[in-house]
Amino acid sequence: MANICLVEDEQKVAAFISKGLEEHGYKIQIAKDGIAAKLLLQPGSYDLLILDVMLPDINGIELCRQIRVIDPKTPILMLTALDQIQNKVSGLKAGADDYLVKPFHFSELLARIEALLRRQKATATEEHTLIFDDLQLDTWSNTAERAGNQIALTAKEYSLLELFMRHPNKVLSREYIAEQVWNIDFDTGTNFIDVYVNYLRNKIEKGFKNKLIHTVIGMGYILKSEK
Repeated sequence: MANICLVEDEQKVAAFISKGLEEHGYKIQIAKDGIAAKLLLQPGSYDLLILDVMLPDINGIELCRQIRVIDPKTPILMLTALDQIQNKVSGLKAGADDYLVKPFHFSELLARIEALLRRQKATATEEHTLIFDDLQLDTWSNTAERAGNQIALTAKEYSLLELFMRHPNKVLSREYIAEQVWNIDFDTGTNFIDVYVNYLRNKIEKGFKNKLIHTVIGMGYILKSEK
């Protein structure tokens, strides 16, 4: 379950939130002020941060702004007793992802947390997964699959497929492919680009009616679906 850091100076509020979240399986670390929070907070150390606006040593909005300098990705939920539009706008501009006004029902806090964590998970997946039609490429593990079936690729075949998947529905010239995948100028007297494209085609299209890599005569190749 997710690891959450709660920055809250009101002991009763901190205990209420901590107890409720722990009962739902979350792991909670509490910081009573901004200085303590900054000692705890390192990029990637928590799945979500909950910041109270009214802290004894530093305004929560300013703390949020400072956190975003070193950690632009971890979701931040702001808590405040100030139900004013300007405060909400300031918090969001400082980098907060959501804003909850005290007093609140615990069920609403829980729902906000779950929504932020789902969004973060989806974003993380998008960052390292390329998807086109039923073809999927994981850029962390350097693996490819189509319709759930793993595809064994050489290093160059993988690089070639990644290039196509980062430029779907666009014609890629042989010169561009040679430059991006092999880091060389294309020699028009050779056909090694065509050979590698055919290798790749055989691996990702074998057994499938829907062909994905198409030749554009006189121009190059394009990744597109025939559906």
